[in-house]
Amino acid sequence: MATESGIVAKGQEEQNILISEREIFDLCGPVHLTAIDWENVAHRRSVAASLVQGVYILERDKQEKREGSRALAPPWWKHFQFELYRVLVDDVDSCIFGAIYKFAPSKSNFGGSKDKSQRFVIAFRGTLTKGDAFTRDVQLDVHIIKNGLHRTSRFETAIQAVRHVVATFGSSNIWLAGHSLGAAMAMLAGKTMAKTGVFLDAFLFNPPFLSAPIERIKDQKVKHGIRFATSVITAGLAFAAKQKHKNVNTQSGDTFVALSAWTPCIYVNPSDPICAEYIGYFEHRERMNTMGAGVIEKVATQHSLGGLVMNFMGKECDEPLHLIPSANLTVNLTPPADFKEAHGIHQWWKPDLLVECKKHQFT
Repeated sequence: MATESGIVAKGQEEQNILISEREIFDLCGPVHLTAIDWENVAHRRSVAASLVQGVYILERDKQEKREGSRALAPPWWKHFQFELYRVLVDDVDSCIFGAIYKFAPSKSNFGGSKDKSQRFVIAFRGTLTKGDAFTRDVQLDVHIIKNGLHRTSRFETAIQAVRHVVATFGSSNIWLAGHSLGAAMAMLAGKTMAKTGVFLDAFLFNPPFLSAPIERIKDQKVKHGIRFATSVITAGLAFAAKQKHKNVNTQSGDTFVALSAWTPCIYVNPSDPICAEYIGYFEHRERMNTMGAGVIEKVATQHSLGGLVMNFMGKECDEPLHLIPSANLTVNLTPPADFKEAHGIHQWWKPDLLVECKKHQFT
C-alpha cells in the first residue's frame, strides 16, 4: 500500500508503520548497476554513496526495530558483493554512525578490473532528523562549526576503527566514505592518517565548508572582488601572526604541504550552501595564479580568516577542518528540486547525473 511519503510495510497495515521509499534499495537505489566496473568513476561513486546510505538505514532499522527479513539496510551493500564487517556505535547515545564493509565477491562475479576494487570501506552517515540520534548528531554538527570534531568521542571511535583496519589489513584498497557530518568525519580521519604518511582513498559527499556563502552571489565581479580582498587580508594576517608569534603554528605550512599528496574525491552541489564553497575555494586558487597573485593565495588558502582573528584576540583556534590542499572535485550540475535534494546522498548514484570533474593539486 503506497502513500505520498512512503509505503506501509507488508503485514503491518494495522500498525500503520510507514517506511520511506528512499530507504528501500529496490525502489531508489542504483539497481541499474548489475556489474561493477571498478575503473569507472561513476560506478565507484555510486557504490561509495550506497554504502553510506547503508549506514543511515542501519540506524533506522535499529530505531524501528526492523530485524531479520524486515531489515532494509542489507541490500545497500549486498547488491555490490559486500559484507557487514562491523558497525560503529557512538558511546554517548549508542546510535550507529558508521560501518566497516568487507568486499567479498564470488569468484564468478569478481570481474577483470579487480585491482581497482577495494577490500574494505569505512563509511559514516550524516545527521539523522528522525529518532534518538538527532540530538547527538546536532551536537556533533556544532563541534564542526567550532573546529572541535577531533575532540569528540565519536571521532575517537572512528579513527580507532580506521587504524585497526589499516594495521590489520594494510592501507591499499581501503576506502573512506561519508556524507555531510559523515563526510567531515571521513575527511578528518583521512587527514589524520595522511599526516602519518598513509593516504586512503576517500569519497566525501556534501562535506561542510564553513564560510560566508560567497558562491551564491550572482554578480561575478562582486564575488571575485570579495574573494580577492579576503585572500589579501587573510595572507596579511597570517604573515603578521607569524612575525608576532614565531613559535605558534610554525608547522601549519609544512603540514599543509605534506597533506597535498592526499587527493580525496569531494562531491558538491552548487545549490547546497553547506558544501558549495568548495567550488569557489578551488577555482579562486587558479584565478589568483592566473592574475600573478599565486603567492598570496598560497598563504591564504592554508588559513581561516576567522581563526586568524581569534588568534589575534588571544584565543586558541584549532586547524580548520574544511581547508584541504588537493582534491578531485566533482560538481553536480543537474538542477535540484529543492535544498533537500541538493544536499541529499541519493543524487550521487543517479544514472543520468550531469557532472563536472576536475583535479586540484596544491603545489
